[in-house]
Amino acid sequence: MLKGKHILLGVTGSIAAYKAAILVRALVKEGAEVKVIMSEMAKQFITPLTMATLSKNPILVEFYNPENGDWNSHISLGLWADLYLIAPASANTIAKMSTGVADNLLLTTYLSARSPVVVAPAMDVDMFLHTATQKNIQIIRDRGVYIIEPGSGELASGLEGKGRMEEPEAIVEFVKNLLERESPANHMVAGELMSAIKGKKVLLTAGPTVEQIDPVRFISNNSTGKMGYSIAEEFAKRGAIVTLISGPVNERLSSSKIRLNNVNSAEEMYTQTVAAYRAGADIVILAAAVSDFTPSLIERAKIKRLGDEITLKLKPTRDIAASLGEVKKEGAIHIGFALETDNEFENALSKLQRKNLDAIVLNSLNDKGAGFGKETNKITIISSNGESLQYPLKDKKEVASDIVDYVENMLVC
Repeated sequence: MLKGKHILLGVTGSIAAYKAAILVRALVKEGAEVKVIMSEMAKQFITPLTMATLSKNPILVEFYNPENGDWNSHISLGLWADLYLIAPASANTIAKMSTGVADNLLLTTYLSARSPVVVAPAMDVDMFLHTATQKNIQIIRDRGVYIIEPGSGELASGLEGKGRMEEPEAIVEFVKNLLERESPANHMVAGELMSAIKGKKVLLTAGPTVEQIDPVRFISNNSTGKMGYSIAEEFAKRGAIVTLISGPVNERLSSSKIRLNNVNSAEEMYTQTVAAYRAGADIVILAAAVSDFTPSLIERAKIKRLGDEITLKLKPTRDIAASLGEVKKEGAIHIGFALETDNEFENALSKLQRKNLDAIVLNSLNDKGAGFGKETNKITIISSNGESLQYPLKDKKEVASDIVDYVENMLVC
């Protein structure tokens, strides 16, 4: 699928640089021509000779070759590339990208690139989660850079957390999907198939929220986010502009078109969702399993077991669906989710009416194969006039397609 494609790979100073060798080999195997730019620090982690052997091209580090004066033109490199992939991307490089610093060949080429730019961050968990890094990632994302979210697990430091560069195989799939979507032929087909959804701004919530009790304990639920992520992917597939507000999950997005905002608590999800709605949304899908209650007081130190009982005082969280319903924009479509155990239809219909929704997706825990942690789901969609559509048990990706079909029919009708 990458035959004849020109992939420019930027490698920065990160312990994950060894994965760049595997990445080059995989890209070349797919038929791509790969040129590699390395930062000076990257050479401390993997040798240019290794990368040159695998890519079958000289490695570029300096602006010119001091031995013969050959000029490595960042402008020519930017024009040559069908895609510029920076993997691994260190916190330092991402920070420079966000401010326009151009103190090496890798960065000057970024500023010259006319192709899509994809960044795969790799760093320790505290560096990744630092406010400065998160802000820098959001800045370059807002400018159109595609971010491949890092994975979680054991890091080189010995710590556990998010910051591992995504595996090369997954990055190659991301690149293939992105270049396929960027091709002019696919754009024409998409224009024919996505007339109702294409260009619509879709705001989704997904996953659980985590409410801290003390530094080590929390209240949450069993939501995996799979249903919400599947819906986000389906909207993006049909040409929508998708913003996904997600609680902590292990799901990964394959679509590069989705803007992902990660949150933890119900309050964070409320703030991010309301802000995103104010920025503009045509369609709102509230699929997250948001905690209804949160501790009134978060203890600063771990609570010790001093007796047989403990009383945990809770307060209600702010209701996202109801708040958006109060400021609902003319022509906007709001769809909620209801997971019920009894009086399912009545409870879901009541929620729909109280929160000014246009439709609600009902799940019942009494249905085998439905609910949290399952690969399948069984839904009933209830409209604002009380009419309902029941669907059989299906894979969640198929359920997502049914839900987006329902929304598309609402737009057409």
